[in-house]
Amino acid sequence: MQTATTSRLLSTSPARHTKLTHVDDAGNAHMVDVSDKPPTQRSATARGRVLMNRDTFNLVKRDKIKKGNVLAVAQIAGIQGAKSCSQMIPLCHPLNLTKVSVNLRLVDDLPGDDSLCCAVEIESVVKCKGETGVEMEALSAVSVAALTVYDMCKAVSKTMRIDDVRVVEKLGGKSGHWKED
Repeated sequence: MQTATTSRLLSTSPARHTKLTHVDDAGNAHMVDVSDKPPTQRSATARGRVLMNRDTFNLVKRDKIKKGNVLAVAQIAGIQGAKSCSQMIPLCHPLNLTKVSVNLRLVDDLPGDDSLCCAVEIESVVKCKGETGVEMEALSAVSVAALTVYDMCKAVSKTMRIDDVRVVEKLGGKSGHWKED
């Protein structure tokens, strides 16, 4: 049974995509069959950040958050997030990841909003040799790391904001190499 929402989504999809890959002809969600695709080296890089006020930033920087070392815990959480992606996102394939890196960097004095003038920037690189890409795993790594930063710092400040989570580069597969402008 096709819902009105599904019909709207299908009819408003961009013209260059005539069919959504995770929806069959009847409008039902399904996992894409990748069994006929040749395995290739695949890589994806994602980035995001957690914006915060200076007081919270200084506590993270000096490792004074009561829950522990924010950057170390978020790094491990991000790696686990990439590895658990297919368990969190219903139509993702479980992949045999060959590399997951999560790097966090403290950034002071951001332009713009004075109350959120600092950030923890997060970058993840995920690799595998497989039939489907690893963009969702890279995004999951960044997202889970960002949520962990928020969780560990929320007792100090609830004004933090997770921001700008996106894929910035992907390699492999039929579409080849793509990089954010």
